[in-house]
Formats: sequence, structure tokens, C-alpha cells
Amino acid sequence: HEQLVESGGGSVQVGGSLRLSCSASGLTDDHYCMGWFRQAPGRERAGIADMYVGGSRPMYHDDLRDRDRFTIFQGEDKSTLYLEISSLKSVDTATYYCAAVEESCYSWYLDRSSEWKYWGQGTQVTVS
Repeated sequence: HEQLVESGGGSVQVGGSLRLSCSASGLTDDHYCMGWFRQAPGRERAGIADMYVGGSRPMYHDDLRDRDRFTIFQGEDKSTLYLEISSLKSVDTATYYCAAVEESCYSWYLDRSSEWKYWGQGTQVTVS
């Protein structure tokens, strides 16, 4: 069955960096969009970036602050999507979620959680 599994979260010091990974399995289509979201305490889930599996440039949310601190990229097997965050700040504390949908990527998908068919369980990142 379809499954997304995130890993790489934990407690990190301010100014540090981390890499989150999302591994997809069971998706019947070889071409799909994967994305990263995060939800800070007391706030709505917010899109960070998405990328079409199989080759495409990533799309970052227009309202993503400090955009240069965030990088998403695919693994060699294409079914793993990474999110790297550098110069971590306390405001980055959140649960980070991976999502996928068997469609092309669209920038507005980062504003619409309902467009995504599959979600991971989330991985907690705490910056202090």
C-alpha cells in the first residue's frame, strides 16, 4: 500500500542545520509530485516546497521566509525527497510532513493540503 515515511527530525540548536528525508513506497504511478509542509504549534499547516519526481526543478512557496535556508532535492532512487534547512531558528520548530499526489506539481498545491492524496506521519523538529 502507499506509504510515506519521514525521518531526520529531532532537537537541534539554533544556527544548526538538518536534513529531513521522505521515502515513498507503493505508489502505482512512477510520476508524482512530492512536497514538504510544516505545522508549528498553534498554526495551520504551511507548504514549503514541492518537486515532481523524475526530474524537475523544485518549487518553493512564494511566502516562504528566508527561502535560501531551505533546499529540497531528490535522492538517486527518485522516490526519496529531502529537505535541508540551514541556520535553524526557533521559528522553524514544527512538525514536518511529507505529502505526495499522483499528478504534476503546481505551485498552488502548496496552499491546498486537500490536493495531496498521501501524507506521512510527520517528524518533529525542535530548535532551541
